Amino acid sequence: MSHPTPTVQIPRTFGQYLRSFGPGLVVVLTWLGAGDIVDMAVAGGSYGYSLMWVLVLAVFMRFLFVSRIAWYQLCNERQEGVLDGLVRLHPLYAPGLFLGALIMGHIDGAYMSVGAAEVCRNLLGVGQTWQWALLINSTILVLVLRPAYASLETFFKILLALLSISFVGTAIWVGVNPEGIVLGLVRFEMPGQVGHFNPLLVGVAMIGAVGGSFMNLVYPYFLEAKGWRGPQFRRVQTYDFLLGILVMVILNLAVWTLGAELLYPDKHITTLEDLPKLLSTVLGEGGRVLFYIGIFAALYMSSVGHAAGLGRIGSHAWLRCRIKGPLPPGDFALHPTYRWVAVWCVLSPLVWTLPGMPDFVTLTLVANSAKVVMLPALAGGIWWITASPRFIGRQFANRWWDNAVMALLFALALYGTIAAVQSVWRWAASYSTV
Repeated sequence: MSHPTPTVQIPRTFGQYLRSFGPGLVVVLTWLGAGDIVDMAVAGGSYGYSLMWVLVLAVFMRFLFVSRIAWYQLCNERQEGVLDGLVRLHPLYAPGLFLGALIMGHIDGAYMSVGAAEVCRNLLGVGQTWQWALLINSTILVLVLRPAYASLETFFKILLALLSISFVGTAIWVGVNPEGIVLGLVRFEMPGQVGHFNPLLVGVAMIGAVGGSFMNLVYPYFLEAKGWRGPQFRRVQTYDFLLGILVMVILNLAVWTLGAELLYPDKHITTLEDLPKLLSTVLGEGGRVLFYIGIFAALYMSSVGHAAGLGRIGSHAWLRCRIKGPLPPGDFALHPTYRWVAVWCVLSPLVWTLPGMPDFVTLTLVANSAKVVMLPALAGGIWWITASPRFIGRQFANRWWDNAVMALLFALALYGTIAAVQSVWRWAASYSTV
């Protein structure tokens, strides 16, 4: 079966490539959010640069895994989405992914809502967490319910500039240790526990936040919304995603550097205010405000991207549950189910902003560890549909080295799932005794 004629121009020159980039940045900034900020700061503050190799592993996992997802989206002979391929592999993927969109929308929304609200409360010194969360999530809902992709991409690029100035600027302002970064990236070690969070929980949380799980499936919907359809867009998609990964690494290293330089070895993060407060003592009030602006931008972008992406996944999965044959043409964001899922993702997490709920840092670490539990089913499914000519077609089926990489990812997913369950169980036991 031939692929459709492209609906947008395929870039040919360097300038055209630069102007066309977008889905990779949107999805990476959707992934970034609170998870990376807290996990990198906790790791840097508790263990210096010694756990940086986990960042390398997580980024490597995500790049290879999501590249295979994009490969299927662009190259399969049936011109179907990744979710359609998974459902043909087993019909339970449809209800599973629909429920997954609702569950992850609530879990991710919990720490993002609490974090964004705490930023505003701490920065401005007025109001309560739940009041700020209600105001912020209301504006997010307005943006998400108008799902024009071009506007979303422009909005993310503007906030990316603000985010880069904040995180990279404060890291340079504090001072960077190049030797420590290099050693942390190449020296594989698991240090003993320091502070409240054990290194296994921190490491697994990083793999959940950076290596990712469910939110990897959002990328194909942004590719589709961009108009990239067919294998002829494979090259621009690869460059686009590489740019997004590079941005993610730079921002993560900037936050990690702040934790390592300001907190390690005798200070630790227990609340969202800890790192900005320390920045104010080193750089003055301007450093604190600048970093808080970056935190808010990251949380806000992630909240918008999660609701928009999970709304599309939920809409697609719901239609696939009800329709066995070809789906009607059109953007999944225009289906009523998209609106219901998006509203759920934005409003249901507000319950976690009420007094007496767990703090932002704890919610973030536990939520990102819990994400890994879903990874084996997704990794195994993606491996199968990209390896089998029956699904993707003989021309684009995995070669032996692709299968070797996917086998490694599947093994890491299984290991991460076991470690995540153990870590979250230990946290739950310790939290119940407090």
